[in-house]
Amino acid sequence: MLVLDRSATLAWLFEDERTPALEALLNRVGDIGAVVPSVWCLEVANVLQIAVRRGRIDQVFQDACLKDLRLLPVSTDPETHLHAWNETLSLAARHRLTPYDASYLELAKRRGLELATLDRNLRRAAETAGVALARETAQ
Repeated sequence: MLVLDRSATLAWLFEDERTPALEALLNRVGDIGAVVPSVWCLEVANVLQIAVRRGRIDQVFQDACLKDLRLLPVSTDPETHLHAWNETLSLAARHRLTPYDASYLELAKRRGLELATLDRNLRRAAETAGVALARETAQ
């Protein structure tokens, strides 16, 4: 199992952002599963909604993406909120991340899991914090 962030998730969905490494990550998540903080669903939904508003995708594509994501073995961490005002906020301040991004780092650190992210600042923070990056996103 690994921690999957919104940047890696969304890159699968948009064809112009998809790479062979992300396809491999998708297959790996299908095999071993992933865990996400509770903000993941809202972050993914927000980006898709903005893409619809801007005409990058249509509602049909958005709905198909959400249907496909529901099929993946992704579980939501039930303890994200318990760490939000302590460790997550501390990690956000220490690494100059948003609390949203820090929630992925906190989860990976707490559970001792690899982090799959394309976000440059989050990758740098993970490396500094001693959190392993998923090989498919550790550019």
